[in-house]
Amino acid sequence: MEILSILFEEVLGFLGITQVLEILKTGDYSAFRTYDGIASLIYPIIPLLLLLELVVGLIYKKPQIKVYKVNFLIYIFNRFVGRFISIAMVAFCIGLFSQYAPFKAGNTWYWFVYAYIVWEFGHFIYHYLGHKVRLFWCLHSTHHAPEEMNLSVTHAHFFLEAPYADTIRTTVCILLGVQPEMLFTVMFIDGTYGAFIHIGENIIKDARFGFLNKLMLTPSHHRVHHARNPLYMDTNFCNLLNIWDRVFGTYQEEQKSVAIEYGITREMDSGSFIDVYFGEIVALAKDVAKAPGLANKFLYLVMPPGWSHTGEHKTAKVVRNAYLEKT
Repeated sequence: MEILSILFEEVLGFLGITQVLEILKTGDYSAFRTYDGIASLIYPIIPLLLLLELVVGLIYKKPQIKVYKVNFLIYIFNRFVGRFISIAMVAFCIGLFSQYAPFKAGNTWYWFVYAYIVWEFGHFIYHYLGHKVRLFWCLHSTHHAPEEMNLSVTHAHFFLEAPYADTIRTTVCILLGVQPEMLFTVMFIDGTYGAFIHIGENIIKDARFGFLNKLMLTPSHHRVHHARNPLYMDTNFCNLLNIWDRVFGTYQEEQKSVAIEYGITREMDSGSFIDVYFGEIVALAKDVAKAPGLANKFLYLVMPPGWSHTGEHKTAKVVRNAYLEKT
């Protein structure tokens, strides 16, 4: 019975309805007008969309079962292994770096805009490094391994990626004066939208969103980011505001003439939990073991994926530039 109770609580947690049920039990419906109450109504949106996406996929006979299966296993694994690490790192960074902020941002709307831009800068740094430093790519590649796009991809992460990401994003925000209360609000909004941009074509076929495609990062942009096509590789690192991609030259819109191919360039079994979760770590270990000299072994850790001590580089930058030169 205890196991069933635990499983029931996990299901409620996955669906994001635990907080709603607690408010309903109290009978104090005015709580829904508070920040926590509003958040409790938003939490279930993504899980319910995921379930709808799965059902629609079955109806359209595009079930993507392999992707859902592996991502479900990743979700379960991460729940047991890395449940509280990220929260601890956020708290640690706030306590450590708050004293070094040169100023303190307020809680007005314009400081909220400032906080969001700063958060996106921190997100850009973490995400960029996740693609450009091979050791960090080992943590991030799990998220790019699925060969279809749907909301379950939101849960496809190596358990150490969230602590690494939140350490960078929180540190940047706190050092630039964002207060913890504002930071948590931004994290909630950005986390919800960051899940939504993984929505698949079974629900939204063309995810450019019209004129919004020029103003913000849409699911179309993020589909491009998950592509292994040479044109699309290592682009669109932002989450909601694509300002930093435009600043640093990594912005790329989806082209109708270039159909998206999801996944990573390494040959792998995307239906294998082991290969999806640990495959890049194994590949890196093999390259380090074979590399001559300590310097080359170290470079394999910090250089981009595709770098080789022989000079025959197949990094995203090399592959993309070669493609652009031909077109």
